[in-house]
Amino acid sequence: MDHYKVLGVNRTATKDEIKEAFRKLAVQYHPDKHSQSPKTIRDSATLRFKQVSEAYEILSDDRKRADYNFSQRSSSSSYSYTYNPQGSTSQGFYGYGYGCYTASQNKKNYKYKASSSLLEVALRYFTTRAFLLNLTFAGALFGGLMMIDTSGEALWKRHNSGKSFEETMESLEKAKAHKDTA
Repeated sequence: MDHYKVLGVNRTATKDEIKEAFRKLAVQYHPDKHSQSPKTIRDSATLRFKQVSEAYEILSDDRKRADYNFSQRSSSSSYSYTYNPQGSTSQGFYGYGYGCYTASQNKKNYKYKASSSLLEVALRYFTTRAFLLNLTFAGALFGGLMMIDTSGEALWKRHNSGKSFEETMESLEKAKAHKDTA
């Protein structure tokens, strides 16, 4: 489903244009407006209202819109949105499925399925704020441990210039063994 087509705007539309298109379509397809309509028309209007709402939610948020635009440009990506008013889940999304997200709302099932390349998924993961913060923390911890290890060796060499650590440990063990036998 192309969110731009759902709202009837072009890809360069401003936030105000997107908002205005959403308002017009939301009034047109709102479930309250079709409460007295036949079931098929009511279900169709409800589906259309959900699609319009989802499109507005994604295109009105700069980060979600950039992510959506990026995934649309990718030749290996495909998006689909399905609505099942009976509440049963339908199985069988064919293709390269690295992501399949299901949200249950008002006891009806809505599925948003995304298929993208493994490289794109990895890139999204490795550029998340949490990952970068954890990587920074791990680097600082590793650097601190390396400094402590290096400074310990430097202190040992300063105070014990004649012997290596291994030689000193050998002499301590000999002294301890001598003490135990005496």
